[in-house]
Amino acid sequence: MSTTSPADRAPRPVLSTTDAIAIIVGIVIGAGIFAVPSIVAGSVASERMMILVWIAAGLVSLAGALCYGELATAFPDAGGDYHFITRAYGSRLSFLYAWARVIVITTASIAALAFVFGDYVARFLPLGGFGSAVYAALLVVALTAINIAGVRRGAVTQNLLTAALVAGLVMVIVAGLFVAAPAEAPAAAAAAADGGKPWHAGIGLAMVLVLFTYGGWNEAAYISAEVKDARRNMVRALVFGILVIVALYLLTNLAYLRGLGMAGMAGSQAVAADLLARTWGDIGAAIISLVVVVAAATSANATIIAGSRTNYALGRDWPLLGFLGRWNERTGTPVNALVAQGAIALALVAFGALTTGNRGLQTMIEVTAPVFWFFFLLAGASLVVLRVREPHAERPFRVPLYPLTPAVFCLSSAYLLYSSLAYTGRGAWVGVAVLAVGVAVLAIGLRYRGSAPARQLP
Repeated sequence: MSTTSPADRAPRPVLSTTDAIAIIVGIVIGAGIFAVPSIVAGSVASERMMILVWIAAGLVSLAGALCYGELATAFPDAGGDYHFITRAYGSRLSFLYAWARVIVITTASIAALAFVFGDYVARFLPLGGFGSAVYAALLVVALTAINIAGVRRGAVTQNLLTAALVAGLVMVIVAGLFVAAPAEAPAAAAAAADGGKPWHAGIGLAMVLVLFTYGGWNEAAYISAEVKDARRNMVRALVFGILVIVALYLLTNLAYLRGLGMAGMAGSQAVAADLLARTWGDIGAAIISLVVVVAAATSANATIIAGSRTNYALGRDWPLLGFLGRWNERTGTPVNALVAQGAIALALVAFGALTTGNRGLQTMIEVTAPVFWFFFLLAGASLVVLRVREPHAERPFRVPLYPLTPAVFCLSSAYLLYSSLAYTGRGAWVGVAVLAVGVAVLAIGLRYRGSAPARQLP
């Protein structure tokens, strides 16, 4: 019988750099790359500007990855940016962040990805009006169960799903760049593609959409305590993962552009399916639908892995929610945190199915975006705060071009916060309500903790 208490059990470094890269790539490359490019093509003024937007968003993401590389190697912890915010601003603000992640940010992302999965599976195996929600719920249950069974099983599942996803994108790239005949671009089509727009037209909206498509790489910080030799390998995983994503995104957009043309992209409702249907007919369209299913499952699994670590860290630090902070030594997973996360995600799936119909995915993005970008901004700024507050902490990696690099990252996060508030409107108030409830729970938690000493930060 183990002599360690639940409070003493903690994550162990069992994940390789390859595992970490697979989690990063799997979280980021979701269904967005199969939908967002057509909207971007219809928003910007030219093909060159479309490609530049994807490059610029990749550079912003790389700047963020470098900032997180310093934070994750200097302060590796299963709490990820929850831990960074705690060190920089104190436990009360970090509690609100973790609360928002538990209730809406992570769980709504899981539910949204599950809806994408369900929508596509239901096309092949219809189950009636609620078929999509049924498949979405089954995915949440299945992936949660796999991750409860053990961290290695979850990581192996992630590696296999990511490999299948990358193979699907490579197929799209090959179809567009090497198999499909170049799309015709007559003068009329070229005029329709830009409509006489000024060169800077639509850049703001395009950046919002493209940065959303790049989003999720920061989740790797939540596994920093489980990566072997994290002080060296986390930076490698973050940087290499972002570079792989940028390369795949650029090649995919070039494939769309060559195979469909700018006007064809802008007018497409399913740009990848249209490209493969043009190349290989109905079989190609069916294959890309399967790829989207894999993409949604990949991102959902990676989000489940990373999100449960926040729940664990929250329970570890706050006795009121202590049941979340129990680490199962046998499976190497936070079982209670995974179960709670899965239950909330299932509730959101049910809510989306019963109240928002076909807008479930869009609604969940709208209500989570403002809260997400607010705390993302704070996490980025924590690098500067911790440089000042803890100047003698060991930093195996220091972000290059400091303070320019974190400034670029923080300014882009502030812009996304503003944009998400401008575009979501009333949806932003849902996030405000979640934080308001979190303030009430925080007050109870402070009383419950009483005079007990706070956990000492390593």
